[in-house]
Amino acid sequence: MGFEVITKPKGGDIDKMAEKVFWEAIRMLGGLKKLVEYRNLTWLPSLAEAAYVIVLKNEAMKTYGEIAKILGITEQTVRNIATADEEEVKKYIEGELEERPKEHIAGGIAKLAYKKLKEEGRLDTEEIELKKEEMEVLDVDWAVHVLAKIRGLDFPVSKEQLMERLKGMVIKGKKIEEILEKLEYPIKTPAELLHRIKTHLAEQSS
Repeated sequence: MGFEVITKPKGGDIDKMAEKVFWEAIRMLGGLKKLVEYRNLTWLPSLAEAAYVIVLKNEAMKTYGEIAKILGITEQTVRNIATADEEEVKKYIEGELEERPKEHIAGGIAKLAYKKLKEEGRLDTEEIELKKEEMEVLDVDWAVHVLAKIRGLDFPVSKEQLMERLKGMVIKGKKIEEILEKLEYPIKTPAELLHRIKTHLAEQSS
């Protein structure tokens, strides 16, 4: 008796599902404005990464090793995200725990968001709806789109490779091509890419 290797997600598009998990996680945290108030925007790249890990594991049935290769992160990071105790993280976010738990915070939040979307049947049926206040600070969600476009790219990467993958993107009113011209290469990981883009944008706005 043979068996079929599952290579496609059970339903929907991985990028769209990861983006839904990302936005649901932000809503659970009180919205982008609250994150801005508490200066927790540094969470966004980690949250985007965690959203992909949870969706790839649960919807595309990928192994830790496969996910690590797809996202360009370590297998241990994938494992930490996927095995985070979401209930402990929830208690921490709600202020029930005084000390930060050892769990991967972004991983726990992404798992809570994923579970909520699945339970409500919204993961692969609804389009993403953004509230007005979310639209106002939408320029911070570029991390999700960058991660989506570079998925599967082997790191370290050159400027030319990123130009090819990210061409046409606009971040905070700036063309990605202009931003990439200013970065140092090679870039070793997706996290480093997000950090360098963010640093460049901060320098330009200061």
